[in-house]
Amino acid sequence: MVFKISGRNIIRFVKTHITFQTNATRIQPLLNATCRIPISKRKMVTLIVATTYDPASINPAAALLAMPGWTTGPILPPDIKSFSNQQTRLIQHDGSIVKEDDLDLRWEETTGEVVDEVIFLSRHTAASNRPALTVHPIGVLHLKEGESPPHGGKAGWAALTNPRIGPWLRLLKKMAEAHSLVPEFEITLEGTHHGPITSKPTMFLEIGSTEEYWKRQDAAQVIALLIWEGLGLGGGEAVGNWNSETGKRKVLLGIGGGHYAPRHMDVVLKDDIWVGHLLSGYSLPMEEPKPGENHIGGTWRQSIQAAFEATKASFPGGEILAHLDQKSFKGWQKKAITEFLAEQNINVGRPNDFT
Repeated sequence: MVFKISGRNIIRFVKTHITFQTNATRIQPLLNATCRIPISKRKMVTLIVATTYDPASINPAAALLAMPGWTTGPILPPDIKSFSNQQTRLIQHDGSIVKEDDLDLRWEETTGEVVDEVIFLSRHTAASNRPALTVHPIGVLHLKEGESPPHGGKAGWAALTNPRIGPWLRLLKKMAEAHSLVPEFEITLEGTHHGPITSKPTMFLEIGSTEEYWKRQDAAQVIALLIWEGLGLGGGEAVGNWNSETGKRKVLLGIGGGHYAPRHMDVVLKDDIWVGHLLSGYSLPMEEPKPGENHIGGTWRQSIQAAFEATKASFPGGEILAHLDQKSFKGWQKKAITEFLAEQNINVGRPNDFT
């Protein structure tokens, strides 16, 4: 009898043709039985993802790899290179950063390690062309089933949010100021948007907003330092590890406003709070009811539900508070949203409630 370890955390015993002779009492053989290894016994790792065709992705990755302690890791099929440093894994692929799905599960299947979180490095584009360093969760919550997202993910889906988003935004702002990138670069959150599909807590770190800034080595260095210090690779304490039993437990679920979440940013930067999904106005499609009707169409309910459930799952034991950009809504929209939140038992918090 031999055993095989599958990529799904299972040991399976398989009958062989070997026969053992013994005078002891015969034991019922374990044929085709399974036993599970506790996840806590397997190595937990952070997965960082970069793509070679994007300078705003590969340059921060190269700056990070230039720091001490990195070794070459296994190839993720078919030909994705990897590098290891303590509990951190960095992979480089040649595809679209928003469409290479399930890299966390593929890494687990290949290595047997458990991915605890995923951090993507990417460029940012904006109509304003303003230079920016951004942080955001991902998902395509507002699309109807069957619709095809133009930038990865899947319709109605929200990734688990990485608890580091809030703490790392504040750390990024301090680092950018220390390296004289501010005020040239704006340091900001973005609303939840695009793919790729993941199963573990996920965040994007982006450099924007034109090719000139995507290639800026000083911006790449700051992103690399953010990861280095934020994950504790330099020997210090990691930043942004969620623990509901210590410290503040309030988590902001942003609803409404523009893509760069200005009202939510005001709260997040002033107070040491956690950040969940951020639903910009375009993620809350609402159809004004016709005269004499009460029903408000659109997928806004779907978006709020998906954002809340993913945020709640990302912060076990946390107190999720919806924070509304009040000025971004018309009266009928605000009324509908607040009534829906009450129906779903989602508490609403004002800025002072997060202190």
